[in-house]
Amino acid sequence: MTHFRPRRSALYLPASNARAIEKARTLDCDVVILDLEDAVAPEQKAAARDAAVAAVRDGGFGRRELVVRANAPDTDAGIADLAALKDSGVAAVLLPKVSDPAILHTARAALGEGPRLWAMIETCRAIVDLPAIAAAAPATGLAAFVVGTNDLAKEMRCRPGATRSPLLPILTQVVLVARMAGLVALDGVSNVLDDVDAIEAECRQGLEWGFDGKTLIHPAQIAPANRVFTPSDAEVAWARKVTAAFDSPEHAGKGAIRVEGKMVELLHLEEARRTLAVVEAVGH
Repeated sequence: MTHFRPRRSALYLPASNARAIEKARTLDCDVVILDLEDAVAPEQKAAARDAAVAAVRDGGFGRRELVVRANAPDTDAGIADLAALKDSGVAAVLLPKVSDPAILHTARAALGEGPRLWAMIETCRAIVDLPAIAAAAPATGLAAFVVGTNDLAKEMRCRPGATRSPLLPILTQVVLVARMAGLVALDGVSNVLDDVDAIEAECRQGLEWGFDGKTLIHPAQIAPANRVFTPSDAEVAWARKVTAAFDSPEHAGKGAIRVEGKMVELLHLEEARRTLAVVEAVGH
C-alpha cells in the first residue's frame, strides 16, 4: 500500500517555548506546528526563529510531521524566517493570511526547492480567491489549506458559537477547492480547552465536512481529534470487505459490484483504500 501520512491532529506550539518543543517530541499528535507568528512576541521572534531551526535539525519528532508557521513574507520577520528555513529540512512552511497567489510565489522564490508550502486561509479575500490560490499549487509546492477560523470570524464580524453556523459555507468551500486541487485540508482550532465532549463534537463536525484533521492549541485536544479522525472498527471492517471483493478474480475489471446486498463502485473502493491507509499509518 502506498505510504499515507495521517494529519488527524496538528498541534500549534510557540517556537519560543523550549519546554513545549521538547514535550512535542512525546505527544501523540500527527503534526507539530512550531509557531513564529501569533504565539511569539515581536522582541522574541529572532530567538524563536533560531529555536525552530535548531529543533528541526535536532530532530527526535519520530513519525510526527514537522511544520513551521512563518511570519508574513512581506515583513522583515517573515523574510528572515524564510531565509532560515530554506535549507533547514523542515517538512513544510505554513504561511499566514494567504489572500492571493502572489504570496505563495514570493515564498517559493525565497525557499527555492526547499520545503512544501501550507497556506492559512483566514481572510475574506482568501475565500473569494480560493480557486486562484489552489491553481498556484503546482508551481509553488502548495500542499495544504489550514483554516484560520478565529481570524475569519473576526474579519467577517460573525459570531460562530458552538455550532459554527456562520462559517459552515466557508468550511465547505475550503474542502471543495482543496479536493479539486488535491490538497490536504485542516480544520481551524477549537477555543475550548477543558470540555472533551465539546472538543470532540467540533472535531466530528470537521470530519463530517470532509476535513483531513484538526488544528489544535493544547495537548488536551489531541486525543479527541485522533479518536474522531481515526476510522471506526465498523468502517475498517467494511473497507476490508470492499477491497477484498474488488480483488476477487470474479470481479476483475468490473466498475460496480455487489457487496452484502449493496451496490459498490470504484469510488467506494478508493475511499476504502484511504480508510485502510489511515489505519495502517496510525497503527490502529
